[in-house]
Amino acid sequence: MALYMIGDVQGCDNALQRLLNKISFSPSRDTLYFLGDLVNRGPDSASVLRRLMGFGASAQCLLGNHDLHLLAAAVGARRPSRKDTLDSVLQAPDREAMLAWLRQQRMAFLLEQQNHSYLMVHAGVLPTWTASQTMALAGEFEAVLRGPDLGHFLQQMYGNSPNRWDDALQGIDRLRMIVNALTRLRFCTAEGVMEFETSDGAHAAPAGYLPWYDAPGRKTRDVTVAFGHWSTLGWLGRDDLFALDSGCVWGGHLSALKLGTGTPTHELIQVKCEQAQKPGL
Repeated sequence: MALYMIGDVQGCDNALQRLLNKISFSPSRDTLYFLGDLVNRGPDSASVLRRLMGFGASAQCLLGNHDLHLLAAAVGARRPSRKDTLDSVLQAPDREAMLAWLRQQRMAFLLEQQNHSYLMVHAGVLPTWTASQTMALAGEFEAVLRGPDLGHFLQQMYGNSPNRWDDALQGIDRLRMIVNALTRLRFCTAEGVMEFETSDGAHAAPAGYLPWYDAPGRKTRDVTVAFGHWSTLGWLGRDDLFALDSGCVWGGHLSALKLGTGTPTHELIQVKCEQAQKPGL
């Protein structure tokens, strides 16, 4: 049995198929952990969702900001922008089945393998959060995701405040803070104040900010955190960190990391995306 972490697919179903062929994926034998942003900006989000739904428990999926944006668009909380490519889902005859499946997915995973812990999120973890706290906070939003009040939250999901965690936060502010950290975070201060305007690579940190994973005293340094979201960062592999969004939808690669057993040795497998094969891209 092989375990793989896979970065942002974003509707690139052809690239996903080629990646699965390259790793000889078998749903009866292997498990895939998708790090969020399954849909949007790519050419065929509906095919991606149908494929993953068909894999059953062999595809364990996180939700990213684009996946939540799809849910918001579906309930009229946000109009799709001209850059969105969500119509293949929103206008599909099996739309409701796909949306219902998305609502059953996760916001974080904590995987224990061979005495090593892997915390998986879409974007990041605030430096003051431990792995167990991250899982508990993700669970708070997962309860809303699957419950009757999701539409109410989606109407108020968009926004950058509050930008600093406080255990006393309640209601929409608390949920928005959890969602923003888990699905949008790139830069923060050493104290965990989040910044959302900058999307360039780690070198472009605004004054006073740094990549969330380099915050001094980060309380998840005792686990390996795997995340996607940050395409301008690209692949990054460290003992305490895996970044797996390698910009598939922008003409880069779709990446899978095969988790080793025993002494942690991991194998990075990539396919070049079809966008990169077109002239001028």
